Amino acid sequence: MEGYRLVSEVPVRFSDTDGLGHVNNANYLSFLEVARVDYLQKVLGLVKISEFGIIIARIEIDYKSPVLHHEKILVGCRVSEIGGASVTMEYQLEDKATGRLVARAKSVAVSFDYALNRPVRVSDEWRKKMEDFDGIS
Repeated sequence: MEGYRLVSEVPVRFSDTDGLGHVNNANYLSFLEVARVDYLQKVLGLVKISEFGIIIARIEIDYKSPVLHHEKILVGCRVSEIGGASVTMEYQLEDKATGRLVARAKSVAVSFDYALNRPVRVSDEWRKKMEDFDGIS
């Protein structure tokens, strides 16, 4: 997938679909989550959920084409912007078999300290790993 170094495969489950056999719009959030968790694990080297230290503040999804229960979806995920305490991620979803564009999305995650119950600055370590992986500055 052009422009995305990290691409996750997501099989569509029957339970993801509605009565017409289309994936329900709410389930796209789960598809994005699969790619986001893959990014946290593969790029930042995080393993346990307790290490993630982020909360989602915003998600936008532009739906381009319906997804059916028998399809497999590829989800490209990249960081496009790093703020003081926030990270903006972009996603592209495509049908694996045809390359058909399914959706584009964007999320804003906030670096969060659960012990202090407040946002914190994105660590220098995370910032460097994301900048190096996605070629941003």
